[in-house]
Amino acid sequence: MKKILILGAGLVAGPLVKYLLDQPNFSVVVADVEVARARKLVAGHPRGQAELLDISDKAVLAAAIGRADLVVSMVPYTFHPVVAALAVEQGKSMVTASYVSPVMRELDSRAREKGVVLLNEMGLDPGIDHMEAMRVIHEVHDSGGQVLAFTSYCGGLPAPEANTNPFGYKFSWSPRGVLLASKNSARFLKDGQVVSIPAADLFARPEIIPIPGLGEFEGYPNRDSVPYRETYGIPEAGTVLRGTLRYPGWCAILKKMVELGLLDETPKDRTGGTFRGLMAELVQAAPGGDVRGAVAARLGLGSGSEILSGLGWLGLFEERKLPAEKGSALDSLAALMIEKLQYAAGERDMIVLQHEFLARTESGRSERIVSTLIDYGVPGGDSSMSRTVGLPAAIAARLVLEGKIRMAGVQVPVHPEIYGPVLEELGTLGVRFEEKRRVL
Repeated sequence: MKKILILGAGLVAGPLVKYLLDQPNFSVVVADVEVARARKLVAGHPRGQAELLDISDKAVLAAAIGRADLVVSMVPYTFHPVVAALAVEQGKSMVTASYVSPVMRELDSRAREKGVVLLNEMGLDPGIDHMEAMRVIHEVHDSGGQVLAFTSYCGGLPAPEANTNPFGYKFSWSPRGVLLASKNSARFLKDGQVVSIPAADLFARPEIIPIPGLGEFEGYPNRDSVPYRETYGIPEAGTVLRGTLRYPGWCAILKKMVELGLLDETPKDRTGGTFRGLMAELVQAAPGGDVRGAVAARLGLGSGSEILSGLGWLGLFEERKLPAEKGSALDSLAALMIEKLQYAAGERDMIVLQHEFLARTESGRSERIVSTLIDYGVPGGDSSMSRTVGLPAAIAARLVLEGKIRMAGVQVPVHPEIYGPVLEELGTLGVRFEEKRRVL
């Protein structure tokens, strides 16, 4: 019986653990620094085991990896290269849902020498997005066509009935991660030209993205899309853009938060400080004065502005203590947002992922292909985010151990050997795309 070591028992690990425990030929060890979380996921399963493990203890980590046949790493992304290096040393393959880092890429030759695979980006975004993109791209190429433009937007959002706050957002994963992503600059290809967007302007001009059956959303570019022309094998494409999807209004309020300095990561001593005091500090207003008015003036907002109301709803003008005496503005904001932007009992989250391709067929016709995934969480059960991140990693782990993925080295799911069976299995689990084609 093959043994799988799952490192991390966080928000998205539940469906991953359950899927692998449902496979009769695997035993599963879930290891976490909070062993109670691991025990909850294993739930007494006869082929499951929970272990206490501090990822920073390399000796203990190496021993745990040595006892397994494959490792699924769901710990913070900075630890993945450490896990991968220890796995390669012992001839073990690894699966993770995170982006390939430069440090991870350096392990490619060693992994190939050992004949093991380090399979990264097996989540939702990155992960399912790559797989569906490559399925369509290969289909176009195999029929003699070309992909002239590719755009993709993905968002983890509240389902429409759970969209109940001014931000149009609730957290199904780390608030700090969401806010840090909001500080990234962006690059993409548009009609053959590289477009660079500085971080300060990331939310300045969102695109309006219609989603069938759901209405209009905002989309803004995500990191650097330019290398994906090569990654996806579409040198003929003049437009390549990967972006983030949000309900209308998110970009306007986040842009003003950036302007205020609420995403500043610089730690400061704010002993005895309050959120109202933090806002006063950011706009250089007297804490006892009209802080709300000073913020409105700094941001060029009217007193009845929806953005100002949103900041007030969050609690940024309240005389309540900051969560830490020595923290950054971003730390304080993240703590407040995770408190206020939570899912209530019984509410569903929603994943929306939409690819749009402009293709030219072999006969010279132009065709627009739109492939859309809409997936909902289960009220009182697994979130859609946990399913769409955890299940691809679980399926990939099974395929590697069954010998159905035979590749070695550092890989991402852009090859038919990987994305074909994973997408097929996801479809049987209810995670599937709807494709529409239109000749232009």
